[in-house]
Amino acid sequence: MLTLSIIIVNWNSKNYVRKCLKSIQENGDSLATQVIVVDGGSFDGCDEMINNEFSWVEFVQANNNIGFGQSNNLGATKASGEYLLLLNPDTELKPGALNHLVSSAIRSPELGIMGARLLNSDGTLQTSSVHALPTPLNQFLDSELARRIYPKSSFFGTAKAYSSQKDTEVEAVSGACMLIRSSLFNDIGGFSSCYFMYAEDMDLCFKTRKAGLRNYHCPACEIIHHGGGSSSQQFSKFSTVHMCESLNRYLLINHGSSASNIYKFLTMLNAFIRLPLLTVWYFSSLNNKHSSTNTSIKRWLTIIRWTIGLENWACKTKFKPTI
Repeated sequence: MLTLSIIIVNWNSKNYVRKCLKSIQENGDSLATQVIVVDGGSFDGCDEMINNEFSWVEFVQANNNIGFGQSNNLGATKASGEYLLLLNPDTELKPGALNHLVSSAIRSPELGIMGARLLNSDGTLQTSSVHALPTPLNQFLDSELARRIYPKSSFFGTAKAYSSQKDTEVEAVSGACMLIRSSLFNDIGGFSSCYFMYAEDMDLCFKTRKAGLRNYHCPACEIIHHGGGSSSQQFSKFSTVHMCESLNRYLLINHGSSASNIYKFLTMLNAFIRLPLLTVWYFSSLNNKHSSTNTSIKRWLTIIRWTIGLENWACKTKFKPTI
């Protein structure tokens, strides 16, 4: 049996996929590895690129954009490895990464999911390597500024990302790199179809913990995660609404309607607190980043629209929770 099946989901990320596959080719170590690339309906020429440059890679074409989770589930049906490595297209393996990750998994009999130490493009630590599982309160208080000021706060769950000595148990790891036994992935039903994009990785981590297993952060496995390879860094109404909707679904499915209602209320409150401050800052003479501030204002206006039901198009995504 193969040791490892790597699944990469592409959506208009052909150039990132090329870099990712090159890093696997150069740093795949001695593991018996199967690599599967699933194109989620983008038809961006990734199939031709793989056929010409990486003939050892298996390519799967989805007829339409079925979302991140379902594309991974599709890839998993083609996998034959003992372990699945779910890898974002905008990642690159550093030397020894796969051996460290799989070795750590083998040493962890109660393993749910193993995550890697993610690095930014400039080599600095990416604190999103690990997370606390979402709650209404930590989503209300979470912000990029807060995480910069308190990077090692246990409240946001990022503190353990700074551990560089040994594998550490965490609540959740980033969906950019998730190692899980194939049998376990199948037993818990893979990624839930309730999510189109965002929060499906948190939901998977929640399910493994609910099954009595442990999720770990493996600092010895270093992977560069460029970020934004499959979604724009500029304001996106589509991404903003889906982020809110997916977090709400996570809370509704796993914690009930009360958690969902509290999340919506706190999210609206958050928007009404931030928008006046952002508006004042936008017109401040000290602000030399008007474009960034304008993007934030657009984002929070969209979030308000979502909280009062004016962005219901996102709710049409398949959603059949059992609560």
